[in-house]
Amino acid sequence: MTIKLIGTDIDGVWTDAKMYYNDKGECMKSFSTYDGMAVEILRNEKIPVVIMTSENSKAVLKRAKKLSIKEVYIDEKEKLKRMQYLCKKMNIKMSEVAYIGDDLNDLELLNEVGISGCPINSPIINKINPDIITSRKGGEGAFREFVDKILGMDYFDDFIHSLLK
Repeated sequence: MTIKLIGTDIDGVWTDAKMYYNDKGECMKSFSTYDGMAVEILRNEKIPVVIMTSENSKAVLKRAKKLSIKEVYIDEKEKLKRMQYLCKKMNIKMSEVAYIGDDLNDLELLNEVGISGCPINSPIINKINPDIITSRKGGEGAFREFVDKILGMDYFDDFIHSLLK
């Protein structure tokens, strides 16, 4: 199966699903640098990343900008419809999409993609049989592990070999 697009939720996948507030009421999120490297790896493989989160978060927009992710949808309540739109726009099939999510608002989309994934601490694992369950929790590099498993070990063997030349 050829994957041409990877979609991801943020809270509970790239973050630990906790909301941190400072004394001014501003919400902060903690992101793993491992997930950022996954975006770079995908860019090298010419596989675009799309972020879809139901939260209206400036922190997500800033993280996406830093990683040069162009397709970012915050406050997204219709993730499946958004992905269908993107597939049409990019002329790809839903079976060529991999998506990792962690909660009820991801279920519909997870059931329609070619490869589905959830972090091990996802509360919906018992409601879906994802293709990939990461051993890493959300916020601890779950997205990176998802990407690693999709690309397979051959990619990393070739990459390490190229560094040793």
